[in-house]
Amino acid sequence: MKTFVIRRKSNWRDASELSVTASVSARVGNEEMPDQVRWIRSYVVNEPDGRLGTVCIYQATDEAAIREHARRVCMSADEITPVADTVVVRDDPVAAEEAFA
Repeated sequence: MKTFVIRRKSNWRDASELSVTASVSARVGNEEMPDQVRWIRSYVVNEPDGRLGTVCIYQATDEAAIREHARRVCMSADEITPVADTVVVRDDPVAAEEAFA
């Protein structure tokens, strides 16, 4: 599988709505598409319009698999960029529980 960065812009009103979508996304990836898509992590961002967006890291067989996963979950995949390399300087500074606070 290849690694991709996916930008989803202004998809959710609030953390509660995002949480519901995240549950569906995990189920679809784990149960319906386990050989094609793997969700690694997401960074939740505040959008200029007041909604929430994400920057997601996925592994997938190809861009088409990511688009199909997004379609099944009913969320966007506004930008899909293949990752050329990974450089880790430090672990992520924010725990998952703190991201929605």
